[in-house]
Amino acid sequence: MDMITVQQAEDIIFSQVQSFGKELISYDDALGRALAEDLIADRDLPPFDRPTVDGIAISYASYEKGSRSFAIKAIQSAGEPPIAIDSEDECIEIMTGAALDRSVDTVIRYEDISIHHGTATITIDLKKGQNIHLKGKDKKEGEVLVRAHQNITPAIIGIASSIGKTSISVKKLPKIAIISTGDEMVSAGSAPSPFQLRRSNGITIQSVLKKYRIEADTLHLNDDYEEIKKELSHCLSEYDILLMTGGVSMGKFDYLPKVCEELGIEKLFHKIKQRPGKPFWFGKSKDQKLVFAFPGNPVSVMMCLHRYFIPWLEKSLVVSGNTPLVAVLENDIDFPIALQYFAQVKLTINQTGQLTAETVNTNGSGDFSHLADTDAFIELPLEKDVFRKGEVFKIWKYGF
Repeated sequence: MDMITVQQAEDIIFSQVQSFGKELISYDDALGRALAEDLIADRDLPPFDRPTVDGIAISYASYEKGSRSFAIKAIQSAGEPPIAIDSEDECIEIMTGAALDRSVDTVIRYEDISIHHGTATITIDLKKGQNIHLKGKDKKEGEVLVRAHQNITPAIIGIASSIGKTSISVKKLPKIAIISTGDEMVSAGSAPSPFQLRRSNGITIQSVLKKYRIEADTLHLNDDYEEIKKELSHCLSEYDILLMTGGVSMGKFDYLPKVCEELGIEKLFHKIKQRPGKPFWFGKSKDQKLVFAFPGNPVSVMMCLHRYFIPWLEKSLVVSGNTPLVAVLENDIDFPIALQYFAQVKLTINQTGQLTAETVNTNGSGDFSHLADTDAFIELPLEKDVFRKGEVFKIWKYGF
């Protein structure tokens, strides 16, 4: 297959969306997981009429007849059974969130009454039912509180707790191995020779996946054909997804495409009309294991990961998430090369509330130093060579 477009690559990858099933987990371990069920109200919310202020509760009928002073029968706090008045000239001193008895229907703040010798006197005009949060006003029993297919936030965990949902059904996560390659790459804790580099791609990808609660395993392989073949064969039997970096270009030691072919992994594409990340290789095994093989440059890895793999993951987990945003370009760019260009940008919000993107000058896909002070890649269409300030383009965020 010839070099394909970014859109064609996305279509091919999205054609391989998979489901990994569901599982029940404790609600206090569900943060960041993909919700697999609707959360349903197990009773009306609120479950009873309750005051929204501290003060007194009266029967409005008595006020309507001209009463302005009421004998305090009792004081009721939240969590206690509701207390009824015995006659219309009585009131209940009541705290925010307590359960109102049916004999009272209007609440007045302490700030709007005076209390002397056990009698409360009202100093303002009233409306019937004021300062009351009515039973079932928010949701009725059986109504959906939270829809499935979204990442679980602290707010969702709080809602689950409020309805007694201590076990939550979530989407199972794929088992992922992150494999880096290259004799020139040494561990982060090593002292490299003048001609070696410390490995960073594996830990970067691993860190991105933690946002989705995926604990991926990492492995580094040297440029040894038989070793790569043996380890890949093992990983294909143990993992659902392989995320690989390096070994996919045109060099003498870029063995991955040939090894994958020998292992029966079908190549779905190799090379995209894009910069960075042109040599990206993608394929699947006979039992539907997927291999995303990114180029080795750190910027290429970040771009391919966020432009292709993360959207695939979110579609597989059926969560709404990485829909691309758009931003207004803050500076002119000329890119007279027949590739779709992904430029690193710093995002800001201008005075009119628009999201704006300003490019940062880099030295290509090997220059990863700017990833720390930029926020996203801006996707500049293949069909154009000149991009002007004020034009709007898609962006792919990689910051947290």
